[in-house]
Amino acid sequence: MWRRASAAVSASGIRAGGATVSPGRRLARKAQRSSVFAVLARLGFAVSGVLHVIVGVIAISVALAAEESGAASASGGGSNAATSRPGPGSSGAAGRADETGALASLTATPLGYALLWAVVIGLAALGTWQVTQAILVREDDRRRAIVRRVMEGSKALVFLVVAGSALIFALGGHSSAARTIHALSVGAIRTPGGAVALVAAGLLVLAVGITFAYRGVTADFRRDIHVPEGLPGKLTVAVGVLGHVAKGIALGIVGVLLGIAAVTADASQATGMDGALRALVALPFGGVLLHVVGVGLIAYGAYALVRAPTARL
Repeated sequence: MWRRASAAVSASGIRAGGATVSPGRRLARKAQRSSVFAVLARLGFAVSGVLHVIVGVIAISVALAAEESGAASASGGGSNAATSRPGPGSSGAAGRADETGALASLTATPLGYALLWAVVIGLAALGTWQVTQAILVREDDRRRAIVRRVMEGSKALVFLVVAGSALIFALGGHSSAARTIHALSVGAIRTPGGAVALVAAGLLVLAVGITFAYRGVTADFRRDIHVPEGLPGKLTVAVGVLGHVAKGIALGIVGVLLGIAAVTADASQATGMDGALRALVALPFGGVLLHVVGVGLIAYGAYALVRAPTARL
């Protein structure tokens, strides 16, 4: 009888000390202890870094194109120069300053499809690893635990969505983050209560952006990696600070635009990273700010590449 009771206790997930461990947490812990899973997650950080570098380069090209268009207009080259002559990064999927543009740029390289499959595998593994992070969150304060789970889950969703987009490209299809967000926004606005959900989504993205910026300003991200000694360590922290702040700004703008789309019932305002970065151009000193964000995204990409071998998994 005692053996049966012990087996029942073990099957229900009750550990020593009376602490109950759910099957989900046991599975998440088992996954995180897998060396293969760890290698694939590190691959995910690496490919994420490459994608951020490409997006940053495209963002800078958008800023340069806007400056050229402005100079042409000022010199009498035509008031419609900015719209009639697409500059670098403004035409075609490879010209979008978002993950879609980065994936399209990879497709155009000699090893494009091999790289796309690496993106699919790496980001799918990294997204799954983030899911395990969300499941294994430990906080005494229940509200803080919920917030952390939402944040980790949001990052997991982003990685998995980009992995899905990469899979579409790898199979010979085409994907557009901007069109997807626009379509979802149209559906939300037309659905009863959908505008509220869209505002909530905007606030969530804004909160993630603020979190990125905060982690950059405070260099809190150092807890995620084994910081190298000496100059390499200082450079890692420097690019991490710049990268996190820049990504936070970009995500914050995306969140604000989603909120504006919901409040004004204008789905055309809802956009992804590409639209958010292009929106900067219309602001005073927007071109300069877009240059800074572009450099920051490149820095975040460099940080992710460093994080790949040094992440605390």
